Amino acid sequence: MWGILRQNLTFGIRTLAKSPGFAITAVLTLALGIGATTAMFSVVYAVFEPMPYPKPDQLVMVWSKLPAGRNSVAAGDFFDWRTRSTSFAAISAWSGAAFNLSGGDHPELVVGSRRTPGFFTMEGLPLLLGRDFLPEEAEPGKDHVVILSNRLWQRQYGGTADLVGKPIRMNGEPFTVVGILPPGVHDRFNSQLWVPLSFKPEEIVHDANFVSVMARLKDDVTIEQAQSEMNVIAAQLQNEFPKSNSNRNISVEPLHLNFVTESTRRNLWLLLGAVAFLLLIGCVNVANLLLARGTSRQREVAVRAALGASRSRLFAQFLTESFVLALLGGALGIFLTSVIVQAITAVMPPVGTMLPSEANIRISVPVLLFTIGVTVVAGLLFGAAPAWQATRLDLNEVLKLGGRTGGAGMRRNPLRALVIAEFSLALTLLATGGLALRGFWNLTRIDLGIDTNNLVTFPLPVPTLRLTEADQIRTYYGTVLERIGSLPGVVHAAVVTGYPGNGAARGTRLDIVGQPNDPTVRRFSAFQAATPQYIDALGIRVLQGRTFTEHDTATSMRVAMVNEQFVKQYLPNVDPLTQRILVPEFVPGRPRGKPVEWQIVGVFHNVRGAGAREDVPEMDVPFAQSPWPQASLAIKTQGNPNAVMKSIGAAVSAVDPEIPLAGLETVDDIVSESLAIDRFSVVLFAACAALGL
Repeated sequence: MWGILRQNLTFGIRTLAKSPGFAITAVLTLALGIGATTAMFSVVYAVFEPMPYPKPDQLVMVWSKLPAGRNSVAAGDFFDWRTRSTSFAAISAWSGAAFNLSGGDHPELVVGSRRTPGFFTMEGLPLLLGRDFLPEEAEPGKDHVVILSNRLWQRQYGGTADLVGKPIRMNGEPFTVVGILPPGVHDRFNSQLWVPLSFKPEEIVHDANFVSVMARLKDDVTIEQAQSEMNVIAAQLQNEFPKSNSNRNISVEPLHLNFVTESTRRNLWLLLGAVAFLLLIGCVNVANLLLARGTSRQREVAVRAALGASRSRLFAQFLTESFVLALLGGALGIFLTSVIVQAITAVMPPVGTMLPSEANIRISVPVLLFTIGVTVVAGLLFGAAPAWQATRLDLNEVLKLGGRTGGAGMRRNPLRALVIAEFSLALTLLATGGLALRGFWNLTRIDLGIDTNNLVTFPLPVPTLRLTEADQIRTYYGTVLERIGSLPGVVHAAVVTGYPGNGAARGTRLDIVGQPNDPTVRRFSAFQAATPQYIDALGIRVLQGRTFTEHDTATSMRVAMVNEQFVKQYLPNVDPLTQRILVPEFVPGRPRGKPVEWQIVGVFHNVRGAGAREDVPEMDVPFAQSPWPQASLAIKTQGNPNAVMKSIGAAVSAVDPEIPLAGLETVDDIVSESLAIDRFSVVLFAACAALGL
């Protein structure tokens, strides 16, 4: 058997060498299909492979669950879960944060996170240098310690080992470096430094949800058992805190794929199917070439059969030649895979946006095994038909023709069927690409409710402890607005606690004065505070009433504007300008205050955050009446906003030189970034359609 296989391989290679044009065409066709399929599989596998933590199946997310879906967790709930549960070996919480990192030529805004002590120990990955946070470092005043990612440590501090134990300046204060993470998974996170998550006594409440919770199950506990225990705890909290927890349950979910949306999973499988179609087209194409080439080999086959070659031997010979082509195509496909993977990652949204931060797209052993499997299947797919056709020749007719070829013994039906199959597959890819393009086009035409032309925005990451009093906040932002508003080319300048183009940053519960208060019905709305020029800067249409003015001060009547969706959802069949809203007061550095009344004075056209698929209720209030330390600026310019960006940066630095000017971009750029996931899918579908055609 091995001797026959060796003969078949030798003869097959020699035969292909005699037709280099055919061999090169077939190998390139297969390499393209195998390379594209393997590259897409490497992306899919990176998402669905086990997470890079010890015993990853034990890691779970624990969510607070409302009828409308899962939600973040209140600090009071987290501490009760940690005290009462017995299913977890460890349970920790975290919240997002950003820090002004000093030490270079200019202050730098670094995305970070606040984590309860023991979080890194719970993950199971050892630190490269130093230690995890200590329990006592979760106390306010003792929390000025920091752990750095390896990427930030190398980039900002040159990887000096003696940094551990030394202070660095963050938010204008010293923080002692206590640990450095190893290179790898944490370098792919958006967060690049971590500080302890500490709670003041007044923050441990049950009605302010702002942390996420992750836990590790004990060795002998399943997710189902943990869920049963948490159901009991949720019922206890509902009885003890009916005002905040009446409809609130708990959901225990695997960490793996917990942050990958259903639409992302669906798109990944569809894209893998698209490149599989591309491989099928390549296989059919090569099969067709082999069938056509078989017309020039009919006499050879007839002579070999006349000399005693069995049909099985002839079938094996042709199939071996197909496998030689497949192996060459697979080898070249592996090389193309690395190129295609680089191209895919170049157009892919940042890790953590579409794919989980743990996803590591690479050519791993499972990916190589997949390539080998695809190569073998491809060889069978395009090799079987020519091999079968070669053993079905009419030998008498072929030998009678002598040296003439053209197919007395050759049937044309398989050729026609394969051509039809190729066009059918290509048409399917074209239709899919066209549908994806049409859907993306529709997304770009959605009315956001604002005029994005010449509109610039950026956040001011002011440390919370810098501005603790309402008058301080109003004075600080008033000075910034005065500086920017006086710049040449600036038409309007406004402060808003949301982020123009991305919607309001906060949400709130509310009640309508005069309407019955049903505890089982929860009214929610997006909530933001803005200065008077906000409406004009964004070009928002006012449908009823008025906008904010300079007369809406801290001492005047509290007023609010609401959007159309708010009126439709909460105020149907009444005049909204006669209604008042009850909203818990936002107080910087403290939990929500008591409900206060806001008189509705205006209704504006729905403003939709970029990428949002539906309108949500929104209420806006004057910034002077609800100041907040962290806010964004929205600036309308006369011409190209790039011409005034340097002047804007200089104006901010003149007011506060310790604030990094990060995220200065046009709203058009924000809208474009929000469509990155959809654009990525369209580009890949279109590429598959074009290559298929």
